[in-house]
Amino acid sequence: MKLMERILSMLPTFSSHFAMDLGTANTLIYMKGEGIVLNEPSVVAVDLDNGRVIAVGKEAKEFIGKTPAHISAVRPLKDGVIADFDVAKAMIKYFLTVVRETRKASRPKMVVCVPTGITQVEKKAVVDACLQVGIRDIHLIEEPMAAAIGADLPIELPKANMVVDIGGGTTEVAIISLSASAYSESLRVAGDEMDEAVVRHLQKKYGVAIGINAAEKVKIQLGTAHPDEDYGATSVVGKDLVDGIPRNITVTSADVREAIEEPVLAIIDAIKRALEKLPPELVSDLRESGMVLTGGGALLKGLDRRIQEKTSLEVHVADDPLACVVMGSGIALEEMERYHKVFIN
Repeated sequence: MKLMERILSMLPTFSSHFAMDLGTANTLIYMKGEGIVLNEPSVVAVDLDNGRVIAVGKEAKEFIGKTPAHISAVRPLKDGVIADFDVAKAMIKYFLTVVRETRKASRPKMVVCVPTGITQVEKKAVVDACLQVGIRDIHLIEEPMAAAIGADLPIELPKANMVVDIGGGTTEVAIISLSASAYSESLRVAGDEMDEAVVRHLQKKYGVAIGINAAEKVKIQLGTAHPDEDYGATSVVGKDLVDGIPRNITVTSADVREAIEEPVLAIIDAIKRALEKLPPELVSDLRESGMVLTGGGALLKGLDRRIQEKTSLEVHVADDPLACVVMGSGIALEEMERYHKVFIN
């Protein structure tokens, strides 16, 4: 697919180094010396007739479910890795243009977060996308490692540090000691799966279809992972599956809790698997330190309490869970000599 030449030629040379959390749901960019300079949805709207990019980020997200046949709102990443190379390249280039359009220099350095267990093919897609937008010095870091650094965990010490990073496409579970992973797993169940589960549940229970953006808003407003918690109800307009006309339904907190139960249990099971496979010494460490939740999914109400009850470990939500991964990447970028062990080949 031919993409808009204007966007692909906009990128100037750079004056600083970057860290990027290239997420399924959102892309965040950290600039050395300045902090987080961009936080946008990982969405691109494309005109299918001519390949022209119409919108990127927040504006493009509003297109989802509302486009005519010749326009597609694309998420170029799926399960945390690049699924549409051309669109991802255009998106990365556009975001870098936005944050660096007024300053110039050469040979920028970039730290990019990737899921645990990324394949060589997936890794190559990430690196190639960065190379084609002018990045020449690329360092990859696994998301849970970056999240642990961003959450200020003492990863360099000989003790267990457990982090559960719940993003849009993946949940990353890792136990880190001596700047390396003692255990890690990437589960392709996270926030997006919860949104889709809400859509399916309302279709089945009420015979009404709602859009994925509406499902996400309902999840954020009413969603809870704990059966003892209730956050009321809200009115949602959807399409009646029988006659196609608009229909108003009342969605309760219990509806959302029931809808997301399966993905919540999948995340808890992944945490239990990690604990089962650890040596006793590391499990003993976790008894004292507990675990930290990061990522947007960490904000799901009641999830920390539910995990704590199922594992008997203290569960802490990071101070800024949405920014932990990119902040940790930025810290590693700023202190590359100190954190040289955390980068992957």
